[in-house]
Amino acid sequence: MPRLLRPLADPVLALLWAGLATSALGDQLFAVVLSWVAVGLFGTAAGYLSALQAGVLMAVTLLAGSWADRRGQMSVMIGADLFRAAALLMMVAAWLAAGRPPGFGLVACVLVLAGGMALFRPALQSSLPHLARDPALLPAANALLDTTERIARLLGPALVGLTASLFPLVHFVTLDAVTFLLSAAAVVSIARLRPAAPVLPRREGALTAVRRGFAAVRGHRLLSFNLCFTGVINGAWSAAYFLGLPLMIARAGITGPGGTGLGAYGLVISAYGCTNLLGTLVVGNLAMPPRPARLIFAGNCLGGLGVMLLGAAGLLVPPAWRLSAFCAAAAIGAFGGPMQDIMVATMRQTELPRADIAAAVRAFILVNNFGLLVTLAVMPTFFNAAGVAPAVLLCGAVYAGVGVIGLVRVR
Repeated sequence: MPRLLRPLADPVLALLWAGLATSALGDQLFAVVLSWVAVGLFGTAAGYLSALQAGVLMAVTLLAGSWADRRGQMSVMIGADLFRAAALLMMVAAWLAAGRPPGFGLVACVLVLAGGMALFRPALQSSLPHLARDPALLPAANALLDTTERIARLLGPALVGLTASLFPLVHFVTLDAVTFLLSAAAVVSIARLRPAAPVLPRREGALTAVRRGFAAVRGHRLLSFNLCFTGVINGAWSAAYFLGLPLMIARAGITGPGGTGLGAYGLVISAYGCTNLLGTLVVGNLAMPPRPARLIFAGNCLGGLGVMLLGAAGLLVPPAWRLSAFCAAAAIGAFGGPMQDIMVATMRQTELPRADIAAAVRAFILVNNFGLLVTLAVMPTFFNAAGVAPAVLLCGAVYAGVGVIGLVRVR
């Protein structure tokens, strides 16, 4: 059996993968609709919505980390799923009542989903060593769980693109709510099949819990470097794909399947998801390399190159060929993501103390979203001043620059 598929022989990990794959697919449906609706409602100011999301992620991570550590990780994951499902269903009700997407409902959903993510992800990363049992399975388990987002990034936008003209947008939100309910049901079953040891209360305040995460990462040279630059990378990537790309498509009048701009946007994100998944399958079948830094920073260079090509396509490619060029650029850059994500997640789980894994994940969430907050607070103004395509090109140069710095340090 290929290394990547070995965790699926364990029923618990197979159930976890199925639950996460379902919710990830719903998330991608909602993310594509959210980006498109937000740009339609707010224009370049839609970037502030993502900045707000990053701010909420940071706030919940700072204030709720210590509280979450005193609860069972499975309970935290179940609660986060149910809370997000309820928020989405409330937005659906408001949308149907008003006959159009409500701006306040969009903002409220972004806030709740961000808070749920801030609780769910550290709990998942911290519980995975217990669920996998064998540390040798962790690289493959991380890669396999990473495929949930990659597959969703491939299928979700494609489904939106193919059905946007047939299926009311509001019910993509309904589907996302249902997937969170299914994910919660999967975690409930996992908790019964493989109960975790009782949680020992940790007497520490919220800021102490945050400092513990940063201290754990600071002692690891490669993780520390990645922590410093993860916000830069995330901010540049998000500004390009969730603000710059839909703006370039809308302003050029590009249409995709179904004759809609949303269909074109979904097609590009689906092209990204295709090679993103391929990269996960390739990297997930590798054992942990003795020098993971080279793989990580080469992935940064490749991801940045893809974003630069997006901006170059918006500047130089004739409108008739621009959609194909966007798809090709996204596909090239997408291979770089798994080269970093899988290696960094595995290092956190195997080279840091078990009690500090969730705190370390929260440290990455904080820095990641601080970079996102700063970038997307500035980018709407910069996009208006410099032009969308040149701004996307600059985002790619910054992203690739982090990889170049890392490779120079490795040498």
